Amino acid sequence: MNEYILVLTTVPDKKSGQEIAKVLVGDRLAACVTISGAFQSSYWWKDKISQDQEHILFIKTRGKLYSRVEEKILKIHPYEVPEIIALPLIQGYSKYLDWISKETKL
Repeated sequence: MNEYILVLTTVPDKKSGQEIAKVLVGDRLAACVTISGAFQSSYWWKDKISQDQEHILFIKTRGKLYSRVEEKILKIHPYEVPEIIALPLIQGYSKYLDWISKETKL
C-alpha cells in the first residue's frame, strides 16, 4: 500500500462535491479535496451510452485511510455505483506530503 494516495470520484453537481469534501476534510480523512469545474462524461450505463456533466473530486489522503474514505463517500454519494478510484502518489514535495500526514488522522 502506498503511503499517500489520490482518490478520485465524480459527482453530478458542485453541491454534491462540496458535501463530500466537507465530510472528508471535517473527519480528517483527507487533507484536501479539490473540486473541478464542470466537464462532460460519456459512459455506458444500463445498456446505453450516457452523456452527462459532472465534476471530479481530487482527494488527497493516506493509503491507510482508503477504506474509510470509500465508506464515507458511499454513504453520501448520489450515484447508484459511484466511481471511487485511488492512484498511488509515487513522489511528491516532502513538505506537502508531511502536511497530508499532519492533517489526516489514522
